[in-house]
Amino acid sequence: MGQKVNPIAFRTGVTRGWGSRWYASKQDFSDLLVEDRKIREFITKHPKKSQYKSAGIDRIEIERTRDEVRVMLYVARPGLIIGKKGQEIEILQAELQNLVGRRINLKVEEVGRPELQAQLVAEDIAQQLAKRASFRRTMKRMLEQTMDAGAKGIKIQMAGRLGGAEMARREKQSAGSIPLSTLQAKIDYGFTEAMTPQGHIGIQVWINQGTYGDDNDGADAQTGQASKKPKRSYKR
Repeated sequence: MGQKVNPIAFRTGVTRGWGSRWYASKQDFSDLLVEDRKIREFITKHPKKSQYKSAGIDRIEIERTRDEVRVMLYVARPGLIIGKKGQEIEILQAELQNLVGRRINLKVEEVGRPELQAQLVAEDIAQQLAKRASFRRTMKRMLEQTMDAGAKGIKIQMAGRLGGAEMARREKQSAGSIPLSTLQAKIDYGFTEAMTPQGHIGIQVWINQGTYGDDNDGADAQTGQASKKPKRSYKR
């Protein structure tokens, strides 16, 4: 009956870890929470946003110690964030330090399978819609790509003036199984907005990556075996 729950919030603290990992007193908690939001918004809405969007930032995780703030970027194409000889990442680190007034330890991790990350799939669809691609053809292509990459299921939903229509409407396509009520199911969720000349189009993506017990440190979402492609990480 229309009771909708964010799949990530539903699993956080049960089968999924937190995006921000730190402790604080009651007096400091609200300030640090706002600081986390500032860091995330600064990176995602950076002046070089087009460069960062094409890099494919899946998620940003933050850890805090007494002396520094550790910011971990999970990126599909880390070279665009790091830049030549690490120049870009040093500039970003300095900007973040000026923003929050604390020492920042920036780390970039490569996402091995971007086709299985819901946020990256949603952003890819948004970029294609902004280039006036057919929304039905785009949805169908993404369903096929994600299922071929090894997902157990995917659901895509769009809302807005689809195809430039006068009336806003909602369209939905799915493939495979998406058991949203099963906590053990590893459901990844992504949301973004496509900026089209007719208006904004909301894009929601749910991807079933298997179950939490199946994969261990980069395990394949379909077979549960360790992925052959090694993960790279970069620290500053």
